[in-house]
Amino acid sequence: MRRSLPWRFLRAGSYRGLDRGSFRSPRHLIRLPCQLVRERDFRLVGDRITNLSTSGLLVMPTDPVLTGERLILSFELGGQWIDSEVSVARVAHGRRPGERTRGLGLELEQIDKATRKHIADVLETFPLAPPCWRPGRRSTVDALQRLVRRAD
Repeated sequence: MRRSLPWRFLRAGSYRGLDRGSFRSPRHLIRLPCQLVRERDFRLVGDRITNLSTSGLLVMPTDPVLTGERLILSFELGGQWIDSEVSVARVAHGRRPGERTRGLGLELEQIDKATRKHIADVLETFPLAPPCWRPGRRSTVDALQRLVRRAD
């Protein structure tokens, strides 16, 4: 009898019973030089990719950027140059536990299927990024229990 993997280990769209959009594509640890420039004034904003997936990436910025701003990205992956328009989905200021530096979470836009497949094929050789700390129920419950103990 074959054992099935829990839902969090499935690749995006690999389980027929769930919607394709319910999974985030897996992020891979990768260190690549890149050129990330603002669309409006073509100033260099970032120069190093640290995480990459088929739908987005994490870049270490050189200049501050606002969420929602449109940028142009260019990098080489597996012998092929990839140029894409991206939008800033998240600005990490480096204040959360586990974050050491500032970072920009970028969403890839207008990439054809062949380029996405090339990215996915190359990324299979790189390790998955470890899960990051996220605020959740457990930490909130623990904080409430500490407050109740102090009140007693």
